[in-house]
Amino acid sequence: MPWWVWLVLALFMLAMLVAGLAYAALHAFRGVKSLSDVGGCLGERVAKLSQPSPDGAADEAPFFTRPLTDATDRYADAHAAVLARKAAKRERHAERWARWRRFNND
Repeated sequence: MPWWVWLVLALFMLAMLVAGLAYAALHAFRGVKSLSDVGGCLGERVAKLSQPSPDGAADEAPFFTRPLTDATDRYADAHAAVLARKAAKRERHAERWARWRRFNND
C-alpha cells in the first residue's frame, strides 16, 4: 500500500477519535445539566418534607405501629364502602332495565 493511504487512514482514525470525544463531552455536559435539574427538584421536595403538614397529620403515628384493630376497622370500613357502591350500581342497573322494558312495551 502506498504511504498516502496510511496517512489517510491515520487521519480518518484521528478524526473519528476527536468526533467521538466531542460527542461524549457534549452528552456529558447535557447529563450534568439534567442531573443538576433533578438535584434541584429533589432539594425542593426534601425541603417540603421537613415542613410540618398543614392539617396536623404528621403528629399521627405511622399506621404500621398502631394496634392491629385499627387496621381491621379501617379494612372493614373500606369493604363496607365497596359493598355499598356495588349495591348502588346494582340498583341503578335494575332501574335502567326496568325503564328500558317500560319503554319497549309501550
